[in-house]
Amino acid sequence: MAKRACAVHILVDTQAECEALKLKLSKGADFHQLAKKHSTCPSGKRGGDLGEVKKGDLVGSVDKAVFSGPELAIQGPIKSRFGYHLIKVLYRN
Repeated sequence: MAKRACAVHILVDTQAECEALKLKLSKGADFHQLAKKHSTCPSGKRGGDLGEVKKGDLVGSVDKAVFSGPELAIQGPIKSRFGYHLIKVLYRN
């Protein structure tokens, strides 16, 4: 199993907002621009970049998605205690 991964995410307050952003992404919207505009996470300022993280660094449901979900695909909405996430895993090693 991968020990490290690099991912970007968008965090919003509602599932409906998360679904709307996922639809925009499916139509070709830029992930980084949407993260800068909509994400409530401090990483939003960096286009949603979480950088390289170790397994266990992230909140449970997000950690699971980053380390077991498909790479380079938009995952979500994923619920955590912070809200709803869209996650894209860039790579794992």
